[in-house]
Amino acid sequence: MRAPPGKISAPFFPAKAEWVNVATLRLDQQVGRPVLIEFWDFCRANSLRTLGYTRAWHERHAAAGLRVISVHAGAYPPSQDPAQVRAAVARLGIEHAVLLDTEFELWQEYDNEAWPARYLFDRGLRLFSMHYGEGAYDETQDEICELLGIAREPLTPLRPEDAPGAQVGRPTPEQPGPWSGPYEAGAVWAVLEPADARTGAVRANGRTIAVPHAGCYALVEHERHSAGVLELEVGDGVTCYAVQFTPGVL
Repeated sequence: MRAPPGKISAPFFPAKAEWVNVATLRLDQQVGRPVLIEFWDFCRANSLRTLGYTRAWHERHAAAGLRVISVHAGAYPPSQDPAQVRAAVARLGIEHAVLLDTEFELWQEYDNEAWPARYLFDRGLRLFSMHYGEGAYDETQDEICELLGIAREPLTPLRPEDAPGAQVGRPTPEQPGPWSGPYEAGAVWAVLEPADARTGAVRANGRTIAVPHAGCYALVEHERHSAGVLELEVGDGVTCYAVQFTPGVL
């Protein structure tokens, strides 16, 4: 969604915020380049599905001047632990800047409402566009190229439901804890954490899934948006914080 031209300035980064994989960045030092800010959580399926695009924008356009910053604001106990966030950033191979918003300071400055959420600022650090949730990747790609003054580069969808104009279903809302029951979704995920740094396991619809670290794990994946019934068994040594659902193409 395009913002009113030149009306909203980028909020400053909290002075005491930790940066995971870069030296401390100052907002005033970003003037003169477009800046893409994305709020995410490594324990949220929607954030993991968007990450491939965020990473691609950095790889494609950093040399042309784009600054990509992922702001991590965790909603679950493991994703509120800075050490576990750092481990996840390394495990996921994230090379662009990651800021830890442990106390949700920047989240509140943005009056943010969702994971993921992305905000694209122009060279004067004025809000150019924003988007909540998955999707609109093609639009963001066009906007980045516009701000950089370069020819549009085609963006290949990572999944059928990400293609422009794709019709997707409405997934079942997130359920707390080790939930089982009927659902509608393209995929079912669980936020899991093993105890005492040991690899645990869960069973979902008869399939065993190893849990070597805290994170969001795909339990069931469909080719299209489908109705199904989840039967989740969580063994000793694993904590399940929530079951999540993501959309599929209709």
